[in-house]
Amino acid sequence: MYNRAVTQEEALAILDSGASVLLTGAAGTGKTYTLNQFIKRARKKGKNIAVTATTGLAATHLGGNTIHAWSGIGVHDELPRKFGEKMSKSRRELINGADVLIIDEISMLHDYRLDMVDEALQLARGSDKPFGGLQVILCGDFFQLPPVNRRDSKQGSFITSSNAWQNGAFDVCYLQQQYRQTDDQAYTDILNGIRAGVLMRSQLELLNSRAQAVDDPFTVRTRLLTTNADVDSINLKHLDKLEGETYEYYTETTGGKQYIETLKRSCLAPETLQLKRGAMVMCIKNSPDKRYANGSLGEVIDFTDDDDHYPVVQLHNGLKVTIKPDTWELRDGHKKRASLSQLPLRLAWAITVHKSQGMTLDAARIDLSNAFVEGMGYVALSRVRGLRHLILDGFNNMALRTSPLARQIDLTLREASDRTRQSHRRTIANYND
Repeated sequence: MYNRAVTQEEALAILDSGASVLLTGAAGTGKTYTLNQFIKRARKKGKNIAVTATTGLAATHLGGNTIHAWSGIGVHDELPRKFGEKMSKSRRELINGADVLIIDEISMLHDYRLDMVDEALQLARGSDKPFGGLQVILCGDFFQLPPVNRRDSKQGSFITSSNAWQNGAFDVCYLQQQYRQTDDQAYTDILNGIRAGVLMRSQLELLNSRAQAVDDPFTVRTRLLTTNADVDSINLKHLDKLEGETYEYYTETTGGKQYIETLKRSCLAPETLQLKRGAMVMCIKNSPDKRYANGSLGEVIDFTDDDDHYPVVQLHNGLKVTIKPDTWELRDGHKKRASLSQLPLRLAWAITVHKSQGMTLDAARIDLSNAFVEGMGYVALSRVRGLRHLILDGFNNMALRTSPLARQIDLTLREASDRTRQSHRRTIANYND
């Protein structure tokens, strides 16, 4: 039986020690925050950190690239013949120049693809050590969106079925302290119940009570839906209803055409952003001055009277902020392949569940009646801080399901996390001194 989970500080000590680690835990336990703290500290020490994720969207949140592109494995189901011999000099230099490889949103990576990355790195670095001797940090939660198995490609499972995992390449740091739902224990218990696959009748009744809840007309809620078509339709409909002048903002890009297209697909920023006074918007990046975060909601109340006409947004946290363009980059190690500049805003009457992953929403209206994959309901519901921030428009049989395999894996990860704490206790003690 495990004693307790790893704290963020303990996780940082273990990451700093050079160990290869899976950083995991429930939604809202600060995985991305801990990861960003580690990246900042490691770069200060002069380390070259390769930041990647399983999807382009997750990669842009961290300012990195997809693991498929960075490692050179692409969309193949196995490494092509003579992969090592045919690897470009620049790719080999990139991989050899890295000190640490980070892969975020690990729940969506197939087991066989992690083995492909392992093999690719061994070939590039000329070493038969796991991942060619590179420190690798995986980050994610197996209760969230799983790997997608398409009919026309190789079938796979979570990365815990990979040879790299089975061979003991990773320590486990399981974060448990809740930072998102801190003020609502009943809601935390519901989310933990969904993870465990056991919801009590009283908890289901509490969730159902949010289906009948009367929506406060003064609370602006983002609608979370399962398809892009529904989201786009709702946002445009609401914008059209607003009176007044429409202001348009266009993306500016640099880099090769192929890289620009990849960055556009990966980025939440719309190619053309249309705004009016009264538009409900969502910030889609953390601001450098910490005045808003990825997921902060607000309303456009004015525009600056200069030539730029930047929107002035009244955020729900009470701050009034003039939003200016920000930049997203597609990086390949130290190389900048493409950049995109746009206001870090999008219309926020509605957003897809998939695109909400990693966000904290101030208030949400969630429709899970068309949920089509395990973990989708958990991702959506765990975006808000508590029951009172939620209106539930409905859910189907799939909405509250999580993977039975994820539940089984979770028990082994908690036990492994306690073993990690014990084996690194000296490192942790020295780190805190």
